Amino acid sequence: MTTDVQLSPTPRSTVVRGKKRAVEDRQVLYDILDAGLVCHLAVEVDGAPFLIPTAYGRDGNRIFLHGSTGSRSIRSMLEGKQVCVAVTLVDGVVYSRSVFHHSMNYRSAIVHGTAKIAEDPAHALRTIVEHVTPGSWDYARQPSKKELAQTAALEIDLTEASVKVREGGPGEEPSDLEANLVWAGHMPLVTTWGAPVPHETDKAIPPHVTERGR
Repeated sequence: MTTDVQLSPTPRSTVVRGKKRAVEDRQVLYDILDAGLVCHLAVEVDGAPFLIPTAYGRDGNRIFLHGSTGSRSIRSMLEGKQVCVAVTLVDGVVYSRSVFHHSMNYRSAIVHGTAKIAEDPAHALRTIVEHVTPGSWDYARQPSKKELAQTAALEIDLTEASVKVREGGPGEEPSDLEANLVWAGHMPLVTTWGAPVPHETDKAIPPHVTERGR
């Protein structure tokens, strides 16, 4: 699926290294974010860089994050400081005839912007939960007032973003191709779900869990 709304690179979201891997189709950005589970969120806290791995969820042209209301990183973001969010999916490793050209096949997205309190915190949290564990929001207990008061739900606009994709085999030097002394190629990496493991009880595993493994 493609979209007519293309990425419009800004000076800081313009791909400089590996320009041929840059992708301008915004739908590819959405697909990468929808396929990932963890993002890395970078923000300055007390004059030092902080990099935080965290769960997220996407709704349209924005992503939602959450954290403790007492977190220093959350407070820094709400002060209007710029943030950077990165999601990378590794699809395989690339073996070249030279170690210099060994590489990885990947899909990566980087988003720049500022974070703000989500307009609808409950919707933001539901989006995150349903992204990471589909079907859980209506199945499990809803957050209590105390839990909601301890949680900051944030949203970041996806307008300023860049996408890079690498696929296929290695790039080789002509002299290495002529010599052809070693094997070269690429090895795909496939991630699968294991069997669900119940926690302490013998209750039947619900369909939204068992179906995910299929």
